[in-house]
Amino acid sequence: MSPLVLASGSPRRAELIARLAVVPAAIDPADIDETPLKGELPSPYAARMAAAKAALVAARHPGSAVLGADTVVAAGRRILPKTEVVEEARACLALLSGRRHRVHSAITLISADGTARHRMSTSIVRFKRLSAAEIEAYLAGGDWRGKAGGYAIQGYAESWVTMLQGSHSGVMGLPLYETRALLAAGGLLLPPA
Repeated sequence: MSPLVLASGSPRRAELIARLAVVPAAIDPADIDETPLKGELPSPYAARMAAAKAALVAARHPGSAVLGADTVVAAGRRILPKTEVVEEARACLALLSGRRHRVHSAITLISADGTARHRMSTSIVRFKRLSAAEIEAYLAGGDWRGKAGGYAIQGYAESWVTMLQGSHSGVMGLPLYETRALLAAGGLLLPPA
């Protein structure tokens, strides 16, 4: 079995892949330009990012399998940012308040022989209508920093979810069903003990 490199510095992805009893031999975040192309739609964008991250890291780890992932929160055709400043997070939460949005979580596995396999999970999430006070309280907690769409479903924001159709782990950042299928196809998943 080839060693597996996780092409992500996300603690959530490391925690999620551990649920599959998989311990990466290395964690090597890809540092790529994540600017969407003009007119690029959310799902193809997520797929392109996951593939680009995996390819970049695979070039640095010959003889290893590499798993790359990307999660995109989308309001309609609009790709919401990974929020870095409070104003971005406030705008995202106001936009998502009381409405449905999609979360596209793409993964790419590049095997040691260079074979690339891809999977996508798309989930639909609906938030309750958020008051200005709820948004401000959430922002004060800082849970929004670096999160796609300005929220982390594994935190307080989960209490706002009135409907989730799809993969909870996919909304967190690594869809476990699809990841398990890719790892099994690549010969990188042992049966549970």
